[in-house]
Amino acid sequence: MYRELTVAAVLFGIVQGVILNIAFAYIALKLGFSLGGSTIAAILGYVFLRGFLRKGTIVENNINQTIASGINSAGTGVVFVLPALFLLNTQGQDNLILSIWPLILAAIAGAILGVVVIIPLRKQLIEIERLRFPTGVAVATIIRTGAAGVEKAKLLGIGFLISAIWKLLMISGWLESPGWLENEELNISFGLLPAYFAPALSLSILNFAAGLLSGRAGLPFLLGGIIAWWVISPISVIAGWTPVNLDNQALVDFIHSHMLRPLGIGVLIGAALMEVVVNFQAIKGAIYSLIVASRISSLHNTGTDEMPFWVLLLGGGAAMLFFFIAAVSTSGVSITQASLVALLGTLWLGLAGLIVAQCTGLTDISPVSGIALISVTMMMVILNGNIGAAMLVTLAAAIAIGQSADMMQDIKTGFMLGSRPLIQQLVQFGTSWLGAILSFFVIYVLWSSGAGGSHGFGPGSSLPAPQATALMSVIEAVQNNTVPSDKYILGAIIGILLGTAPVASLGVLAGLAMYLPFSITLGYGLGCLTQMVITQHKGEVFSENKLVPLAAGLIIGEALMGVGYAIYEIIH
Repeated sequence: MYRELTVAAVLFGIVQGVILNIAFAYIALKLGFSLGGSTIAAILGYVFLRGFLRKGTIVENNINQTIASGINSAGTGVVFVLPALFLLNTQGQDNLILSIWPLILAAIAGAILGVVVIIPLRKQLIEIERLRFPTGVAVATIIRTGAAGVEKAKLLGIGFLISAIWKLLMISGWLESPGWLENEELNISFGLLPAYFAPALSLSILNFAAGLLSGRAGLPFLLGGIIAWWVISPISVIAGWTPVNLDNQALVDFIHSHMLRPLGIGVLIGAALMEVVVNFQAIKGAIYSLIVASRISSLHNTGTDEMPFWVLLLGGGAAMLFFFIAAVSTSGVSITQASLVALLGTLWLGLAGLIVAQCTGLTDISPVSGIALISVTMMMVILNGNIGAAMLVTLAAAIAIGQSADMMQDIKTGFMLGSRPLIQQLVQFGTSWLGAILSFFVIYVLWSSGAGGSHGFGPGSSLPAPQATALMSVIEAVQNNTVPSDKYILGAIIGILLGTAPVASLGVLAGLAMYLPFSITLGYGLGCLTQMVITQHKGEVFSENKLVPLAAGLIIGEALMGVGYAIYEIIH
């Protein structure tokens, strides 16, 4: 029998998962979206298991990458939601000073439910319907490449060193030049463009490398930024929609906070809702799949391929209990409301997980941001404006969505490689929740690392945390009855229209770009264009074998150096 579930695979998977979790939490705070870590874990897994230990098999490496990607994906949900609580407290929301334990319990509940709800769908979606799950297929291809993994690991290491050294130079301030290069942004106006065109370019290698990985698929993000800052912004000034007494940075801040940000949130919500409508057949198929899967389970036809049904029930019950304890431990939540949170939260997590699993299988898209915005709005209404309880559900939902999508991608990889589904389910069930807890630590470190009394992420910093900023804006608007309805409605209409376009995630990416600093969007877009040019001249194989591992190293190097520097700042 092939080596599959081994101590080496589990331990190396956990180590890689921790590293990826830290790095990609940093990335999500900077870009507003995260990237999958399965590719990196598969490359390094081959080097360690086959190259160093000289024993590894492809199914053993698959266990390694399953654990690593599960820990990483659990952290993504935390980074999209938890920072909003920190940001809200800086706005005078003192009632949101929550104990960390209810939040951790909600996070663990989300990680467990994200796996539990998706396991019964494995046979239907993978073996019967045979959905594509593009990322899962790509990772299986990488694991099969064998010795090519050593060359890819070298390129990843080179990228890591280049990016880490560059980040160290940037944060040291040695390259700073007032008026030209400040806060890692290069002024590209040369005195010819006014400030409201946002003429700056982020010199973050991580940002550029993320574009290298995305290529053509990331162009909607660049397009959204161009429309926001080079079309809407100048038109608003020329048309007299901005105060005449504002100039330079004050004018830029007004345009961003009063126009582009609410428009972007509206676009994001509209696009998310439209994705649900467009994917109605997929949603219906997901529910049908669950019914069929239940029948298969009841007929005992699953053999030893699946985790026992009683384990799933036990896991679901434990998650609901965690949910209840977390909610009842929150200020202002009664036992009745806590019971409602546990019940409705679990049902919502289940539905969201089904939707996302089906959509991921068809399109490789996991709309975490849209589901999070819908979750917090819905739960605030149900819980009479109790922000703390609403955020508990939103946090758990974001984590569960990531787990559902990641679990099915990994199972698809295993299906192609001959792995046992039961083994993959067990390792993800047993380790993924570590990623949620680790992300709490990363966020706290980055938040506490700001100099001069400021904080380490949020608007105006090098880590703008756009997803959390969007959540905070929606919560504040609902709570204070200051919802900019006209801009939300206009943005939602635009998002709905973009959501009907044949381009995947056009509305979501365009909405994100509207409330990100344009310097970041521009740097990312240049990375996308560079990848397209290289691929056109060198071909897809060169891009996959050379560009992808190099870009992955560039991303991890800067991210880990940024987090490491934050820890250094706290210690000193």
